[in-house]
Amino acid sequence: MRNLRVTQIKSGIKQPERQKRTLKALGIAKMGRPVEVTGTPQIEGMIAKIKHLLKVEEI
Repeated sequence: MRNLRVTQIKSGIKQPERQKRTLKALGIAKMGRPVEVTGTPQIEGMIAKIKHLLKVEEI
């Protein structure tokens, strides 16, 4: 499994509640603050649902 650095680059304010909950589930608290996660299929699925709000880098 690979490690990913996920950073929120767009606000979640006007997004549907489901996308806001996905941001929270990934552990993203503030914009611009990177979070390192393990690239499991579940995590990659969550990232795919909100990819328009995130910047993802492989570590």
